[in-house]
Amino acid sequence: MVRVRISNSKPSVGQGADLPIFVVVELRRSLLTWYAKAGRTLPWRQTQDPYAIWVSEIMLQQTQVKTVIPYYERWLATFPTIQSLADAEQEQVLKLWQGLGYYARARNLHRAAQEIVDRHGGQFPQDLATVLTLPGVGRTTAGGILSAAFDQPLPILDGNVKRVLARLTALAVPTSRAIAQLWQLSEAVLDPQRPRHFNQAIMDLGATVCGPRQPDCPTCPWQTHCRAYQANMQDEIPLAESRSPVPHKQIGVAVIWNEQQQILIDRRKQQGLLGGLWEFPGGKIEPGETVEACIVREIQEELGIEVAVGDRLITIDHAYSHFRVTLNVFHCRHVAGEPQPIECDEVRWVTLAEIDQFPFPKANEKIIEALKTATL
Repeated sequence: MVRVRISNSKPSVGQGADLPIFVVVELRRSLLTWYAKAGRTLPWRQTQDPYAIWVSEIMLQQTQVKTVIPYYERWLATFPTIQSLADAEQEQVLKLWQGLGYYARARNLHRAAQEIVDRHGGQFPQDLATVLTLPGVGRTTAGGILSAAFDQPLPILDGNVKRVLARLTALAVPTSRAIAQLWQLSEAVLDPQRPRHFNQAIMDLGATVCGPRQPDCPTCPWQTHCRAYQANMQDEIPLAESRSPVPHKQIGVAVIWNEQQQILIDRRKQQGLLGGLWEFPGGKIEPGETVEACIVREIQEELGIEVAVGDRLITIDHAYSHFRVTLNVFHCRHVAGEPQPIECDEVRWVTLAEIDQFPFPKANEKIIEALKTATL
């Protein structure tokens, strides 16, 4: 008997997940049969090139398939090999990623490609321990790559898989409080003879049938063994995490013009959410501070120059994963001082015609659109 115990506080539901071997065998068989008929046709499933699969795995982190596909195709057209990615400039990499979000993923892909070239002769490694040392690669990503590219029997545990397994066992705690047990369960149900197809199948099950809301239980191949379905709790499981209020930051942003009608942009430091991207300078508005005063202070602190704040250009609301921002964007005139990269990696004067060459965060793209509209 394969035993996977997941502790919880509701004895009547999900009191352990003891899976007899005959149930595990049936789960594998029914899922793979379903997948053969209902599995999605996706571009990265048409190859066993570990590089192409790796790119797809990174892009799919916290991003929907329909959004990823055009980025994936453009990426491989531009960087068809690990060597070509390793040889690229970071700015080119970030520009190609622009709009996909979570830019640390692109920086990590670039760094990892360089490591693979330097340490592994440009060949993607095939052992789990080595793959886990690559920047940006965790256990799920490594398992996804090695199972898809080399058919290695390694489990995965992305958001879709967590949801499927939580419902299968009627997990009575949020998934974040049962990660070790869920990994154990994912490994237990994995078909060691067909790991490539099984991992893709369980992801598809979560993405197309066992979705976050209103799961399509009548079409689910695991309905017979699903404890959440048996208890009529499929809409409640996985249990939601308690969430703190989302912080909301008010930001003053400067579009600084010089006498040559150039605009000042700066490149963010490598660390952090938007590291390596270019932006229009600015910062957080302090309590009791006007937007104009904030801009003057921030530009002095960040770039060491004086500006005169003019008219408002645009106001932009933008949501990130854990906070929201409102960008209050003003035209500004350069008054005095030579711009210095005090709190950034680089500063540059550019024309509006040149600005599309640089990778910007998505919210800043709206500023560029507003500037172009204003000059028409």
